[in-house]
Amino acid sequence: MTNIQILKRLYNNYTKKFLDRIFVSIFFSLLVALSTSAIAYLLDPAIEKIFIDKDRELMVIIPIAIVIVFATKGISLYLAKTILAKVGGEIKRILQLQVMQSIINQSVQNIDKKHSGKFLSHLNYDTNLIQKLVTDTVLLATKDVLTLIGLIGVMFYQNWKLAIFAILMIPLATVVAKSLGKRMGKITTESQEVSGMLNTFFIEVIKNHKIIKIFQREDYESKRSDSKLAKFIEKVVKIQIILNRATPIMETLTGLMIAGLIYYSGTLIMKNELGINNFFSFLAAMMLAYQPVRALATLNMGIFQGISGAKRILPIIDSKPIDKNEDKKLKFDSGNITFKNVEFKYEKGSLGILNKINLNIKSGEITALVGHSGAGKSTIMNLIPRFYEPQNGEILIDGQIVADFSIKSLRENISLVSQDITLFDDTVKNNIRYSKLNASDEEISRVAKLSFCDDFIEKMPNGYDTIIGENGVRISGGEKQRLSIARAMLKESKIILLDEATSSLDTETEEKIQNAINHLTKGKTTLVIAHRLSTVINSNKIYVIEKGEVIGEGSHNDLIKSSEIYKNFYNKQLNKLNENNL
Repeated sequence: MTNIQILKRLYNNYTKKFLDRIFVSIFFSLLVALSTSAIAYLLDPAIEKIFIDKDRELMVIIPIAIVIVFATKGISLYLAKTILAKVGGEIKRILQLQVMQSIINQSVQNIDKKHSGKFLSHLNYDTNLIQKLVTDTVLLATKDVLTLIGLIGVMFYQNWKLAIFAILMIPLATVVAKSLGKRMGKITTESQEVSGMLNTFFIEVIKNHKIIKIFQREDYESKRSDSKLAKFIEKVVKIQIILNRATPIMETLTGLMIAGLIYYSGTLIMKNELGINNFFSFLAAMMLAYQPVRALATLNMGIFQGISGAKRILPIIDSKPIDKNEDKKLKFDSGNITFKNVEFKYEKGSLGILNKINLNIKSGEITALVGHSGAGKSTIMNLIPRFYEPQNGEILIDGQIVADFSIKSLRENISLVSQDITLFDDTVKNNIRYSKLNASDEEISRVAKLSFCDDFIEKMPNGYDTIIGENGVRISGGEKQRLSIARAMLKESKIILLDEATSSLDTETEEKIQNAINHLTKGKTTLVIAHRLSTVINSNKIYVIEKGEVIGEGSHNDLIKSSEIYKNFYNKQLNKLNENNL
């Protein structure tokens, strides 16, 4: 989009709905302009009537009028700024909400391509630039333009010759502003990119703080922090330098204008073409006009900054995924899942992850996937809820090709217990309730008992209302797993996807988790990436995955005889179990 198209879109989509409040702000801006012009004009009668004519009555009236005018200006400016600040805040909230909604609704594949730090930069830095574009631009384009018009009117009223002389300086300021504005847009874009990288770095430092400490890399990360902050500050300083660059130019132009004005005024006064009272009123108007001229000279810099932010945010808002089959609802009967010659790779040109995968995952049974790390097990699981789409082949549920139906109707019948357990910095109750927001306390308590969560919840200081910290940092690994199982259990889905955690647990906790999984998967279609020996042995069917292909299938007893890879897996798990029991 061109800059003009971006500005039109910002107006139509965000500013237009607040026009009533903006017009109120413009009204107060008009009062600011009139009162500022009145200040300059009042110097004329003040000098003539008080200092020259020595009029005692006006000696009281004019000062009172000046106080009223200044008060009107101050109150009007406050109200104009306050109204626009609220409008800007609303627009920023709408933008941030749209960015958040877009991120939330993005496909897993798209989110994985971009670091969370860059999303945060869009959410905070770029929306702030657009907010300033709306608020500052409207305020400057109304208050300062109207003020400048009013003051130029006062100048012409006092002496049209001097007014023309003063106006000649305005185009020079415009030329300066235009050249600085283009530079501002470029440096703002660079600054945003550095800001994104800085957010990315900070998030990783906080997330990996234990790794930093155990490997004693505090000094190393401090140096990296210093380097990245230095780059960011360099860009921020450049922006400020460009903004400040207008100051010496404008000051010099103003000095030339005042010097020329005084000289020219002197010649007019000597010719009796200009009174001293008219001169001081004109000089006041011109001096007061300096501020709006300077502000308007830097106006386009703010516009370029806002456009720069919009160029990064609008594509994110526009990139909402479209489900072409959102009106077609997938009908779940028994919940049988079938893979037919499914092939997948993450990006075009990359190596294939899955090659002609054929699976038959039956309802009411536990089907296990076994294989080395990187064999493709997690990818198979991620394809079922359509986190990713296969390049070839078909995935069917109860004989229906899932790609031909809405994603929503598919996912509302699937529960996931991931190896990388994700919990929210919220209460225990709200973490369990996340899968069913309208669940009653009785329902939550029931699944907590079935998943053996109630024994540790009862020991917490506030029970179900205890905050568990970021990603459950205040509870143990086994407790996290049980909470995750309780959350999945509450949803009562027909299909359960279970990626077992690889972490070793004590025998008691292991037993509780296994019992919780048994409750979760009872009568469900269950696909599990198996790491526990008990899960593998209890599975109705096992698929052995190696390098993206199915190289073996059958029961535990069948595979012990026919699959060397499975036999090695079984022996390793058996040895591990024996070691834990020693």
